Amino acid sequence: MHAHGTDLLPLIGVGVLVVGFMVRLNPLAVVAAAAFATGLAAGLSPLQVLSALGKAFNDNRYVSLIWLVTPVVGVLERAGLRDRAREAVARFRRPGGGLLSVGQLLLSYFVLRQITAALGLTALGGQAQMVRPLIAPMAEAAGDAQAQPRLTPDQRDLVRAHAAASDNVAVFFGEDIFIAFGSVLLIRGVLAGGGHEVSPLSISLWALPTAGLALLIHGVRLLRLDRRLRRADP
Repeated sequence: MHAHGTDLLPLIGVGVLVVGFMVRLNPLAVVAAAAFATGLAAGLSPLQVLSALGKAFNDNRYVSLIWLVTPVVGVLERAGLRDRAREAVARFRRPGGGLLSVGQLLLSYFVLRQITAALGLTALGGQAQMVRPLIAPMAEAAGDAQAQPRLTPDQRDLVRAHAAASDNVAVFFGEDIFIAFGSVLLIRGVLAGGGHEVSPLSISLWALPTAGLALLIHGVRLLRLDRRLRRADP
């Protein structure tokens, strides 16, 4: 019983994560606290836990790229990037001559994001480097022109949510088309473990109709968003 309890003790880190997220503490602090709680419960010293965290970070150096992107985005926003994005929307026109709606703008970004993801260029978009500083402000500006006099706070949150969802859905279903992407190899490995030998090319080809359905379904949702904004007009 004692050995069994000792084996389960490192799972205390899971409890730290759950409680920390429930009370909405800083996610980075919660994860660090959970890591230290697990390490200490496993019998490691604080220095050993810190060393293990440093080694994991160093072994996955691509994670450090976010520390390069974040200050750049912050400087650009301070220099007026969001304002320039809003002004750019005012110059966009549909073939008929009218302004782009929120749904049309986000659908255009969805198509572009899905195509680039299918080519393996998943880093060209993203929530931090593209949606927050550019796509969301552009969508809000289109919404302000669409809903008179301006978007309400609830409508603004709805537009932002759809902007974030457009990026997530597009890259999630688009990346599987790229034959050398990690998710394709993961799917192949799982199927092979179950006794089903499938080539990466077959997985990529079967991802095409899935990506097409994702485009169709999310496109309908974006066009419904336009109707919701219009119905809310006074």
